[in-house]
Amino acid sequence: MVKIILRWIINALVLMGLTYIVPGVYFTNFYAALIAALVLGIVNAILKPILVVLTLPINIITLGLFTLVINGLLFWLVSTFVKGFFVADFWSAFLAALVFSIISIFLSWLDRGFDSKDH
Repeated sequence: MVKIILRWIINALVLMGLTYIVPGVYFTNFYAALIAALVLGIVNAILKPILVVLTLPINIITLGLFTLVINGLLFWLVSTFVKGFFVADFWSAFLAALVFSIISIFLSWLDRGFDSKDH
């Protein structure tokens, strides 16, 4: 349970950091980032698999690159529901989702390194 809460807070911090990396992404406060991280996690867990299956033909044609578009659209969708989280346009959402994914992959890689039994 502690690990889930810690990951949630880290994701919120990463989202707050996106405001400095990606133009067009803005949070009014850390609370909005916490809510955005929670909603983004729920949306990615529930809606993303459905959308990936529904867009499977175009995903096959684009060799999976259309998944990046889905990520951007879901990021943009979350910004429409979470008060205090603003994304200017689709391209800002696309870039923010891409950067967020890269940072999340890196942090997951680091987390696996700390969980190894070699330490």
